[in-house]
Amino acid sequence: MTSGDKKGKSDRSGLARGLTNYGDPAFSLYLRRSFAKSMGYSSDMLGRPVVGIADSRSGFNNCHRHFPELIEAVKRGVLAAGGLPIEFPTVSLGEVFLYPTSMMFRNLMSIDVEEMIRAQPMDAVVLVGGCDKTVPAQLMGAASADVPAVQLIAGPMMPTSFQGERLGACTDCRRFWAMHRAGKVDSSEIETIEGNLATTAGTCAVMGTASTMASIAEALGMALPGTAAIPAVHSDRLRAAEASGKRAVEMATAPIRPSQVITEKSVENALRVLLAIGGSTNAIVHLTAIAGRAGVAVSLEKLNRLSDSTPVLVDLKPTGQHYMSDLYAAGGVGAVLRELKPLLHLDCMTVAGITLGEVLSRLPPWVDRAVVREFKNPISPVGGLVALYGSLAPNGAILKRSAADPKLFEKEGRAVVFSSLDDLSARVDDPNLDIGADDFMVLQNAGPKSGYAMPEAGYLPIPAKLARAGLKDMVRISDARMSGTAYGTIVLHVSPEAAVGGALALVKNGDRIRLSVKERRIDLLVSEDEIRKRKSVWKAPVTAPTRGYAKLYMDHVLQAEHGCDFDFLRKA
Repeated sequence: MTSGDKKGKSDRSGLARGLTNYGDPAFSLYLRRSFAKSMGYSSDMLGRPVVGIADSRSGFNNCHRHFPELIEAVKRGVLAAGGLPIEFPTVSLGEVFLYPTSMMFRNLMSIDVEEMIRAQPMDAVVLVGGCDKTVPAQLMGAASADVPAVQLIAGPMMPTSFQGERLGACTDCRRFWAMHRAGKVDSSEIETIEGNLATTAGTCAVMGTASTMASIAEALGMALPGTAAIPAVHSDRLRAAEASGKRAVEMATAPIRPSQVITEKSVENALRVLLAIGGSTNAIVHLTAIAGRAGVAVSLEKLNRLSDSTPVLVDLKPTGQHYMSDLYAAGGVGAVLRELKPLLHLDCMTVAGITLGEVLSRLPPWVDRAVVREFKNPISPVGGLVALYGSLAPNGAILKRSAADPKLFEKEGRAVVFSSLDDLSARVDDPNLDIGADDFMVLQNAGPKSGYAMPEAGYLPIPAKLARAGLKDMVRISDARMSGTAYGTIVLHVSPEAAVGGALALVKNGDRIRLSVKERRIDLLVSEDEIRKRKSVWKAPVTAPTRGYAKLYMDHVLQAEHGCDFDFLRKA
């Protein structure tokens, strides 16, 4: 394409897309090409389709430290297919390095991804990410920009061998920390373990949020088939990167847009996979947000209907014994999809350019049944997640029943209330804390608008005196989230949250709460008159921020059942 090309704005491609406005389109293209040539590009290269590569690496993101090699493989694929690869940086969300929590910045990253895809001249984009909030942010941004996009996953870490035991981040992290709190692992031992839990590049090695979102990306059709579970350090990960670059060039000339892939049917497929893999509770928030960008509603009532007819098929920590590298060797997410085939919408389009049904027809037959069970022989006949309603959670709450103790599913208990994370930290290990094994721990003010931005704090630590006595699980309730790597009978995402005056804010020590997983209910057993009295004197726990992203977040973030997206970013 020459600088004198007279194509209309909507027909422009490659470097001529979205010209900078100088009042003279021909001059704009001439100037752009001149500056591009300052970087050493030839005229031939500048005439090719442009594939952007969204690079979310950072020195504060251990999961992504192998991205230089991964991105070089993407470039190789783009170049071999006749495209021009141009990488660009975005916000990076390193899960354990962000304050108050990475969840606060997921929407910021999604805006960054969306606007940089839209503002820069690219015909297609490869989204390179992995750490928990990164993949949902990239998919949210891509869905809003609606430029052809391929999600390339970072890949999980490899587990390591330590004193005769396989270890991997981060279910084992939590297990050993619980043992440390119970006095069974001393300070020297916990320091040694600390250095042996996460030993390679990549995301957590278990079915935590990162692995769940990787699986969902493939189930949605936004990642190439077979790529979700490849370990970060496996050579197949580099081949997947090359294939993703090649496929992006093909989509640049024969577009398949996110709006054609993320549909009501593909979202339902993704929900089925989420339930079958025993995936993270976080994923229902993220998938709801991704779907919302495409105008697809995800209701908790639908989650319950699907959960009751979707078996848990994958034996991975925290609900089983294996790791993500085992799932890859066992047949990957494709093996799970094939078992779910009778329940899936097989006509859904994927970024591979073929339907899900065609993808499944091409899968190799062998599956390791120790890791991926047959549909007729599940780990559990019902899905891993369940939504609860009731007077304590009128708009819903979530329980990961596949990672909980069934003996606690039908129970009434006395509330022991912590008014904030600071209050929890100050009192949970107080030997004088009035609490027993049959009580319900309740954490308030840890939801989206709490000032803590809905952290992964729902995994309330069992009070030290109970842990030392051997207690491993008890009912815990909050408006917070929980890491997908955690285990326990934990009710999360209570909505409306305490910080906006939801029923959770009105719970007092000694109140009775009833949990019934069978009836899908969580109820505060306090009279309506008493609730009205408490509500009349309730005051918001935080002062609204006055500037910056914190103000934008607080003014516009939605509740958990709407994916905690910003109200102005969802597609009507």
